[in-house]
Amino acid sequence: MFITKLQKYDRLLKSLPIGLILVQIITPLTLAGPSRQPDKTVECDILVAGGGLAGAAASYEALLQGKTVCLTDITDWVGGQISSQGTSALDERPTQREKLIYPRGYLEFRKMIENKYGKLNPGECWVSESCFMPYDGHELLFQQLESAARLGNGQLKWFPNTVIKDLNIDKLPSRGTGLQITSVIGIQHTAAKGTPPLNTEPLSQIIEDAYRYENSQRLNKSVVRFVPKNKGSKNLADWYVIEATETGEIIGLADVPYNLGIDPRNHLEPSSSSLTADPYCTQGFTYTFAMKETKDPQPQEKPSFYDTYAPYFSYELPRLADFDLVFTYRRIWSPQGGKKTSFGGINFTEAVPGDISMQNWTWGNDYRPGTSSDNFIYTRDQLEKDGQLSPGGWMGGLRTEALQKAEEKALAYYYWLVEGTTDSQLGDGVKKPHPNQQYLAGLDSPMGTVHGLSKYPYIREGRRIIGRPSLAFADGFRITEVDISRQNFQDDFYRQNLSPDMYRRLLATISGLEGFSVLDGTLSPDKVTTRKRSTIYPDSVGIGHYAIDFHPCMTLSPVETPGNTERAGERQGAGQAYPFEIPLRAIIPQKIDNLLIAGKSIAVSHIAAAAYRVHSFEWSSGAAAGITAVFSLDQNVLPYQLVQDDFLIGNKQLLQLRNKIDASGNPTRFPDTSIFNTQEKWK
Repeated sequence: MFITKLQKYDRLLKSLPIGLILVQIITPLTLAGPSRQPDKTVECDILVAGGGLAGAAASYEALLQGKTVCLTDITDWVGGQISSQGTSALDERPTQREKLIYPRGYLEFRKMIENKYGKLNPGECWVSESCFMPYDGHELLFQQLESAARLGNGQLKWFPNTVIKDLNIDKLPSRGTGLQITSVIGIQHTAAKGTPPLNTEPLSQIIEDAYRYENSQRLNKSVVRFVPKNKGSKNLADWYVIEATETGEIIGLADVPYNLGIDPRNHLEPSSSSLTADPYCTQGFTYTFAMKETKDPQPQEKPSFYDTYAPYFSYELPRLADFDLVFTYRRIWSPQGGKKTSFGGINFTEAVPGDISMQNWTWGNDYRPGTSSDNFIYTRDQLEKDGQLSPGGWMGGLRTEALQKAEEKALAYYYWLVEGTTDSQLGDGVKKPHPNQQYLAGLDSPMGTVHGLSKYPYIREGRRIIGRPSLAFADGFRITEVDISRQNFQDDFYRQNLSPDMYRRLLATISGLEGFSVLDGTLSPDKVTTRKRSTIYPDSVGIGHYAIDFHPCMTLSPVETPGNTERAGERQGAGQAYPFEIPLRAIIPQKIDNLLIAGKSIAVSHIAAAAYRVHSFEWSSGAAAGITAVFSLDQNVLPYQLVQDDFLIGNKQLLQLRNKIDASGNPTRFPDTSIFNTQEKWK
């Protein structure tokens, strides 16, 4: 009977014009009230908040080591980027791909994709070596987690459609120097009786309801209290909580120190577009969707809000101004394969009827707010003013209006692709209609939603913790631009835009042993031989590599303002990066001793975050967090104790942890990398 109802609602919503879905099913919401008593209590060794790639990787490693893992996600799919966010095109660099220097779980997933389709790239996309259907990303990854539980004799407790609402944080005597999370409250929702299935309406129409304790006309709620499995043990920590949400929710809710948006320009972040911090300018986020090439033109319905967003859309560059080029960029399914062709020096195969493309385009469905009136992720001041830092007040920390506008903009972008004739960056006469397309919507569509948009937007940047202070990092540890960038920091921009002292400190930082001579003035900064590799960390627990890739916020609000421009100077920091490491210090927050951070919210700067955000990095950071949590439980040590020595020399347990991570098939360093070599080994 349930399947019959589901199919009935699916057919009903599919028949609605594109864009009307945004307003078709909106039920009144009750006001937030006092906390509800938990409906059930669930025990875990490790609670992982966020089921994206980082959260999945942490769970995978912990399950293989026999732990009980509770895994939550606001959607009903695991995988984040590869599934619920729709960006099922693996962002990789030849550095790692040519010799497959990836974490074991990531390699296993790639192999499962290849086995599923008979080839690694069933979409024949040209942005990646592997583009595939988002629903397969979820299915295969969930199988992988279940297999890890069987192999390791662990237990996976999966909580889909669940948000974290409250944390109980206490000071425990004789258990480290800080606080600990002793229990967590989550709210799991299901569709209320007589209403359509979940994934019918876009996220903006349901997110505020999801964070309220009370049942509504749309959602039934189950309040879950997560507690340690070994509560009352004599260990320094009874359990660990791993923050792996897409925007750093637990960081905001726990109110540990963090940064958001642009960092002030200094010798470690010399390409910053601002002399002062700007927390409102984060990278753009994107609702992806899928579209199918058809033999004949299809009827295309113009959304009522199209004209509002049309002034924004563009192919962006002349060398990209080709519909087939854009369509095949992230093509996720190509059952026949077209003829080889090229445009703007890029080779690809032509689109043929039956091909399916996923869209993720900067001057298309990216939504890029950057002011205090429209920023997507609320700052601490905004959270406090909104009451979200008060007991029971947490509502996810996001601006709902930004979500809704991003949803509308994505739907408008589809219409521009198929019927548009304007181009905001290249002018008239460039864009031609391409009506032989079908917008794919429905619960059986690639995105698994009736409205056709991804279940959750692709997030490029969220809250970023500030690691713990030390002698070398008095303001707290973090990875910065100069730790990874290939920029020529001796060019005119830096001499002209940094003070002489700041420029000297910059060159001293990247010049190895010559740095002392630069600082005391005996060697000119322009005569320095700079290193040709990223910073090497004695506490490295993972690796990654990607370009410093920016989707900058826009200057004016609203984003779609005609003639709007990207924030000036943001792309100065963009460019190639050296293969880099993930230090343990970057995943340990301040204040709370049994909280670890995985994914995009580790301790990185705004510019470094633009490289530390892609698929394999997320997996590597998650694997590191998962193994560190297990190691800390088994060895009765708190993670910060492994790195509290300023020089990180002689800590045997840190060495044991790194050996454990390496032995498990999760590289902590690129081969042939050494502090004794300042020249790059990997391109």
